[in-house]
Amino acid sequence: MDTTRKAVLAFFLLIFGTVTAGPAAAQGYPAKPIRLIVPFAPGGINDTVARPVAERIRPTLGTVVIENRSGAGGVLGATAVARADADGYTLLLGSAATHIIGPLITAPRPYDPLRDFKSIAILAVSGFAICVHPSLPAKTLKEFATFASANSRQLSYGSAGNGSGSHLAGELFKSLIHAPDISHVPYRGGAPMLVDLLGGHVPVGVGNINGSLIDFHRSRRIRALAVTSAGRTTAAPEIPTARESGLPGMIALNFAGLFVPAATPAVIVEKIAAATRVAMSDNALLTLLTNSGLEISTDDTPDKAQRFIEAEISRWSPVIRPLGLKAN
Repeated sequence: MDTTRKAVLAFFLLIFGTVTAGPAAAQGYPAKPIRLIVPFAPGGINDTVARPVAERIRPTLGTVVIENRSGAGGVLGATAVARADADGYTLLLGSAATHIIGPLITAPRPYDPLRDFKSIAILAVSGFAICVHPSLPAKTLKEFATFASANSRQLSYGSAGNGSGSHLAGELFKSLIHAPDISHVPYRGGAPMLVDLLGGHVPVGVGNINGSLIDFHRSRRIRALAVTSAGRTTAAPEIPTARESGLPGMIALNFAGLFVPAATPAVIVEKIAAATRVAMSDNALLTLLTNSGLEISTDDTPDKAQRFIEAEISRWSPVIRPLGLKAN
């Protein structure tokens, strides 16, 4: 065989091997432990979802190791997953911070949430609660909107931090009630904000709906006036939505979802998605997450999850950009 024919044959063998290796590897998936990157420190809503879901995926996909990789409001961990090998062995527990807020306020843009990731499923969604200290006279959101508009220069609200979902929810609320002078007090997380709200050090708080916030509301140590989800929260159905309280545009959501690098083969995406659907049908898991203030999806698909992300980006972009937020 002459040199030219050998070179041509070697070229086609190389191409054929490259084409067939990917599907073969995908068919054998998974063959080793899977990493689930949680881009925040341990604790909070992210771990509340990630750890029990990982436990229930194991019977189908094998060992799933949780790796907390915090920094830059979730962007650090998300960037690591976007740049990881697209082989299904690195997953991201993503949220509004990683897929909506971070890419819009970080420069240079670390990744494109639509082009650099494939969505697996949106596991859980939660709204925020607009809360006041009991010393304020308002008993309903409508009363508070009237009070806040008249006293905006004397009012402040606390959030979980600059650029957090609760911060954006607070700014959206200010714009809807035409009270731009209410000042924002950023905290280093939702827990310290709630402590100061309980003590009356900040009169208003916008926080994640969770078991602690609901308990404080029911014990009347704070007053949760409304939730920012489309419907009432299963764990606290007595709290009305902002929509039914006269602010139809007051929708602000956080979410927890599974994502993989964009080039991950479709067969692997579907294997992870199928395992996730089985995990999310576990009654004990549903009870655990619902009691934590989350609304659960048991039948999400990669296509539905992708459409959800696209809609949230479209909805929040015109709200976030005029604020001029910059990542810390």
